[in-house]
Amino acid sequence: MFERLKNMVSPSTLRAAGVLGMNARNYDIIAKNNKRELYPLVDDKVQTKALANKIGINTPRLIGVIEMQNKVDSFLELVKGFDEFVIKPAHGSGGKGVLVIKKYTDKEFVTASERVLSYNEVYQHISNILSGLYSLGGRYDVAVLEEMVHFSNQFQDYSFQGIPDVRVIVYQGFPAMAMMRLATRESGGRANLHQGAVGVGIDVKTGKAIAAVQHNLPLRFHPDTKADLMNLQVPFWREHLEIAVKGYDMTGLGYLGADIVLDKFRGPMMLELNARPGLAIQIANGRGMRDVLENIKNNYPKGLNFEQRLDYVLGVAKA
Repeated sequence: MFERLKNMVSPSTLRAAGVLGMNARNYDIIAKNNKRELYPLVDDKVQTKALANKIGINTPRLIGVIEMQNKVDSFLELVKGFDEFVIKPAHGSGGKGVLVIKKYTDKEFVTASERVLSYNEVYQHISNILSGLYSLGGRYDVAVLEEMVHFSNQFQDYSFQGIPDVRVIVYQGFPAMAMMRLATRESGGRANLHQGAVGVGIDVKTGKAIAAVQHNLPLRFHPDTKADLMNLQVPFWREHLEIAVKGYDMTGLGYLGADIVLDKFRGPMMLELNARPGLAIQIANGRGMRDVLENIKNNYPKGLNFEQRLDYVLGVAKA
């Protein structure tokens, strides 16, 4: 991920700039803050959704779960009454295996990118999920069917076809760094940076854009919509951060990534949590994260509830 940077600057220069590297993330941050027995709380999307709903975190509604191959035929019965739906692996990562169906008949299914699939192709996709094709470690999985998120008009100028999402890094219960991932024509309408989506660094205090990159290189305007990315302001910013910091209370993970989308009708919703969030967020923000995490560890107050932690980060004055 940092290959472009490595070719331009030395490792010592990156360290001096406060860049958190992969080894430091794994050994100094993840290993010391995330107990292994807590990983299933975020690695299993069904379990994560149940825990989130229990403490009032808004998530896409669960339609059903397919656990065995002989139940794959039942997926049309499960989605009966729903005009659109999403199929995803319970133990997937990086958006792999996610299939968004925006309209369908018994024989044809139209995806969010306007691709037309047959019944057999959707059936095979679910079978592939069960076989572990998209899961962490290739283990057997279950297929999760849930409601589709609706593209908010707030971002219509900033994302090409696909729904953008916000990634918030939470450290010891405090939001540390944030970015928004915007779909492009190149990324196929998916908010995946490795496939060509745009990453926009977001100021944690304000929800406003501070920098933007594509393929780790800076840019100012969206490559397809031509919108000025520096005008981007995430609405309902406190609500986004509330979901993220509640993820810490829900799981006990001291270092996590919360992926949040803004639904047109239901507002900010948690898509998933990640116990091993990547480091590209530093490039999107144009600054290293190591010093940010050290500041939180050494100087932020302890023993606060989520509302107090939010007030502290956002600088809300006390009465």
